[in-house]
Amino acid sequence: MNRVTLAVIGIIVIAAGIIVSSALFTVHQTQQALVLQFGNPVRAETEPGLKFKLPFVQNVTFFDRRILDLDPPAQEIILNDQKRINVDSFVRYKIVDPLEFRKTAQSDANFRQIFGGRLNAAVRSEVGKVLLGDMLSNKRNDVMQRITEQLKVQAPQFGIEVVDVRIGRTDLPETTSQSVYNRMRSQRIAEAAKLRAQGAELKAKTQAEADRDRTIILAEAQKNSQILRGQGEGVKTTILNEAFGQDMDFFEFYRSMEAYNEAFGEGTTMVLSPDSDFFKFFGDISGKKPAK
Repeated sequence: MNRVTLAVIGIIVIAAGIIVSSALFTVHQTQQALVLQFGNPVRAETEPGLKFKLPFVQNVTFFDRRILDLDPPAQEIILNDQKRINVDSFVRYKIVDPLEFRKTAQSDANFRQIFGGRLNAAVRSEVGKVLLGDMLSNKRNDVMQRITEQLKVQAPQFGIEVVDVRIGRTDLPETTSQSVYNRMRSQRIAEAAKLRAQGAELKAKTQAEADRDRTIILAEAQKNSQILRGQGEGVKTTILNEAFGQDMDFFEFYRSMEAYNEAFGEGTTMVLSPDSDFFKFFGDISGKKPAK
């Protein structure tokens, strides 16, 4: 075998190696592939392993078969109550049909732009129907569910499966935040004033009830004291009558003593004759005037 023959065999082996290497490709576990012929999709390879293509005529584009994220920029949305809110949303998806994905989106960058616009449109549509309070309550989950349903309907035309849609941050614009703060402050001030008014009303009511009870108690006490005083005076009169009935001279003496007591009070000035009947007991306890 001469050198020419060896050279030819070597060239054939090298060419065969090049042809075989260009005809074979490997699809890994986390990949799926799309075989293109002159730029047009021919078939999809979704299972991992060693695959074959026509050398020099066909080429391969690989796609990730794992769950991917699409997170477009946050957008400002006007709510149903005319409040403005900045909403950040994202969708998780996976490519299930590389051939359809290639036909519709052409490239991953183009898909992100198109489907990101679809996501923002769905978010604007559903979030714009609710109130600000709904976005801060459990109704937020209902909003995300409706957005997910819209995107799942559109997903097959892109060859993808929508796994999940989430609304991340929901921030108020600076002007709205200040407006909400002012409204909350006004509400708290009004609530505090209402509570103070209720407290003052309760205080006045309690004070009125206490004054009423005090008046009733004092009136009852006054009434009872008058009754007791009357009863005492009655007993006193009875006793005195019985005593005076037994000794009229003592009765006259007692009455004179009471008159003295009332007449000679502090600061009293009287001008009377010494032999007046008013002083008859001063000379003699029996009340008889001394003989002249």
